[in-house]
Amino acid sequence: MSLGAQIWGDLGELVGTPWSVRNGRVVPEPEDVKLFPNDAVKLDAVYFYADLIGSTKLARDFSWQTAGKVIRAALRTASTIIKSYGGEIRSYDGDRVMAIFLEGARNTTAAECALKINYAMQYMVQPSLYAELPDLERAEFAVRMNMGIASGEAYVTRAGVRGTSDLVSIGRAPNVAAKLSDIRDAEYYYRTYITESVYQSLLDPSKFDNDGSDMWRRFVTEVGGERMITYRSSYTWGIV
Repeated sequence: MSLGAQIWGDLGELVGTPWSVRNGRVVPEPEDVKLFPNDAVKLDAVYFYADLIGSTKLARDFSWQTAGKVIRAALRTASTIIKSYGGEIRSYDGDRVMAIFLEGARNTTAAECALKINYAMQYMVQPSLYAELPDLERAEFAVRMNMGIASGEAYVTRAGVRGTSDLVSIGRAPNVAAKLSDIRDAEYYYRTYITESVYQSLLDPSKFDNDGSDMWRRFVTEVGGERMITYRSSYTWGIV
């Protein structure tokens, strides 16, 4: 079969076949979703992205060995925290990780997870890296991650070719969460961004600090061409 015939055949099957959709109670694995025909699992979930800040500077100004240790340390630590909160990690994309939360008070769980990642980057990962890689400290490279959290319906399907395919999530929640993790404020002060619906679903321990002050600040910004009410936080949540 020629390359052109293969592409036309795939397009005919992908575009011309109706979707087969089922409700999901757990986050699917790749083998749970068919590549052909159009198969999807519908989830009502919280999507969570944690994105390492400054990776372009890291690659430009430091050796690959140093950059590799920073990226691996940040992703490993964030992933460990996500897993401890029951998050299901479904992708790594260079310097960021994506997870899905389904169970219980999932908005609150995801928010607490983000605040703990913020703590870990500042008070665990950065000191460990500075101790072994003093060039990072001399260059004042801050090891930080930005977190984006959004909730809602999404459809999990597979994309790619046989032998080289992966799950992709289609819907507003995964798209908005990814965009929120890309926000960079001028002072590099706020680290966690959540949608208004996530904020409204937070339980008090993840909304207010010990003094009763709101840990989140209302923030109107453009997300994917849309003006959106979001909330952002600079708080950390300690780890023992």
